[in-house]
Amino acid sequence: MKPYCFAVSLRNAILTSLLVLSCWTAIYAEEVTNLAFPQSMIADGGQVYFIANANGDPGTRENKGFISKVTTEGKMIDLHFIQGGQNSVTLNSPKGMVLVGSTLYVADLDVVRGFDKNTGETLHTISFAQFHSQSLAGLAADPQGGLYVSDADSNTIYHIDDPAHDHTVKVFVQHESLSHPRGLTIHPRNGHVVGVGWEDGKIFEIDETGTIQELFANTFFTGGFYNLDGIDFDKYGTMYVSDLTAGKVWRILANHKKEVIAEFLLSPSGIGIDRVNHVIMVPYLYVNGAEINGLERPSNDNPNKKRRSWSDYGMGWLKKDAANE
Repeated sequence: MKPYCFAVSLRNAILTSLLVLSCWTAIYAEEVTNLAFPQSMIADGGQVYFIANANGDPGTRENKGFISKVTTEGKMIDLHFIQGGQNSVTLNSPKGMVLVGSTLYVADLDVVRGFDKNTGETLHTISFAQFHSQSLAGLAADPQGGLYVSDADSNTIYHIDDPAHDHTVKVFVQHESLSHPRGLTIHPRNGHVVGVGWEDGKIFEIDETGTIQELFANTFFTGGFYNLDGIDFDKYGTMYVSDLTAGKVWRILANHKKEVIAEFLLSPSGIGIDRVNHVIMVPYLYVNGAEINGLERPSNDNPNKKRRSWSDYGMGWLKKDAANE
């Protein structure tokens, strides 16, 4: 792992050859280049990462989207691991992804496609034609292996109970307060669906009954978010969201304290967290690249850490005085 200098980073894949100022509060960073409009990135058990590439303007139907496979160090294993138009694969504009067992599910405009994560073979094609969906975006898997799917244009979250055997799609919740939902994830502590809204930078949580709770919403007094695209949690329960137009990545603690951990980024899209290695994966939609950044760990992460004493601060005499009393 090479150290990150918190300075100007030259991204080889920028078509305009611009310099990007990436101010990351990160431990280290690795870069992935030669991508093509990457829309999201996820980890597979801390072993490899998958990157969804639109390979053209997002939302177009040219059957040339592809999924890349890279190592945890950002080394390319297979740029076109799954390629639309080849090997009987249809893939137009892949966006959100999620893994359920050995199946990689991908949101692709009006369908959710399932691929074998090891071979790239097409396993499932789940159509949303009955809902006239054209903007499927985020994916999240519940503990039973069911899928939640966000549809940005219709302000809808769908649910598929058993995507491997029954392709029945149901409306889980539909409401304008979802603000054109993009990224989805599952809260690691309560199992609720948590997502981000594109229109007004909203973060919401939905319980098992479909009740929507706004966790953060831009108001006159509490601004900060613009167009949120990606969301995920680390293993400590800390939330991370990406703001594509503002060029920021935020960290939000359990007490709802939020802070920017990276800014001046060019189009950070669907972020993902590798909870095994404690890193954040950030694809840059219009830069044709991605970064893998090590995250800071909580100060209380090491249970065997020796507690500090007065002597550590050069004040051991306090302990002696207390003993003499």
